[in-house]
Amino acid sequence: MRERHAWALVALLVVPLLLTACGGEAEHEAATAAVVEEVKGTDLSKITLTPEAAERLDVKTAAVTANGGGKVIPYAAVLYSPDGETWAYTNPDGLTFVREQIVVDRVEGDRAMLSKGPAPGSKVAIAGVAELYGAESGIDDSGH
Repeated sequence: MRERHAWALVALLVVPLLLTACGGEAEHEAATAAVVEEVKGTDLSKITLTPEAAERLDVKTAAVTANGGGKVIPYAAVLYSPDGETWAYTNPDGLTFVREQIVVDRVEGDRAMLSKGPAPGSKVAIAGVAELYGAESGIDDSGH
């Protein structure tokens, strides 16, 4: 009987350690999926994804086009912040993304017509936008 209690005590001590180790590995993976660096002189950050994270998030981009005096982006690129501001994640290089404030004049179908935004030819994220915002904000899918 005493041996059974000893094994039960070992199980109570070891199982939580194993679960913590697994959780720590998942947290480490989430933390290394993106490197978030401050853009000096702004409240913005530069987000650089690992190739694995970009593939897992299925991040896609599209080019900004010109339309008369304005610019056009896919509506999927538009991010509304909690305070109602509008943003898009530009893709200046490789797997690097930077949030840029935009002004949406109107929406026509799946296109947003902008009076302020990235230059024509620039790339903006059109898939994985919410996840980029989560990475920048320090929010991950585990609720942290």
